[in-house]
Order: sequence, then C-alpha cells, then structure tokens
Amino acid sequence: QVQLVESGGGLVQTGGSLRLSCRASGRTFSSDAMGWFRQAPGKEREFVASTSSSGTRRYYADSVKGRFTISRDNAKNTVYLQMNSLKPEDSAVYYCAAASTWYSNSPRFEANYWGQGTQVTVSS
Repeated sequence: QVQLVESGGGLVQTGGSLRLSCRASGRTFSSDAMGWFRQAPGKEREFVASTSSSGTRRYYADSVKGRFTISRDNAKNTVYLQMNSLKPEDSAVYYCAAASTWYSNSPRFEANYWGQGTQVTVSS
C-alpha cells in the first residue's frame, strides 16, 4: 500500500522559513514524479511545485517562484519543499502527491496518490 507522510509544518512569522518533508513507501519512489499542493480554508486545492522522477526538472506556481524550492532524495524516498520569505497568504494545508506520469513540456500534474497533509500557518 502506498503511503505518503508529510512533516515539517507549523507556525512561523512573516518572512520566516520552513522545510516540509514527504516520505514515500510502498512504491518505487524513484519512478514517480512528486509534487506539492496546498489548500487554504474556503479555497480549492492548488498546485505549488513539482519535480520529475530524477529531480532534474521542476515546475513552480507563479505565486511561489523565487521563494520555494522543491527537491528530492531518491535514496531516502523523500521529497522536500523549502519555503522561504513566507507570507500570510501561504498559510494552508500542504499536501504531498505522487504521479506516475511526468509531462515534460507542461506543469500538468495528475496525482495518483496523496499524503494526509501538514498545516502551515504564517502569522502577520
């Protein structure tokens, strides 16, 4: 059974940093594209960032470009999201996702599996 377990969320002040981690099990992690999404109260889930199976290709939402960095360690079956210069509007539940298909010319990401989410709150 596939499991994606996020960690690293919490409360941080505006301008601060957090690093989210997502550890995968039950699949060949190095074969999957991985992504991060977020959902704020009353809003739809939105794409944040994604990385190809090798980690050499990445896409970011415009709202986080230059502030967030997605990376992965295939030896540890883990994907990370480094979040810097955080803003109150970054507050949301952040979800890790795995996808078996990577679209090389598009940020399109069709998740096959989801984690349970981790809360990030940025205070003003």
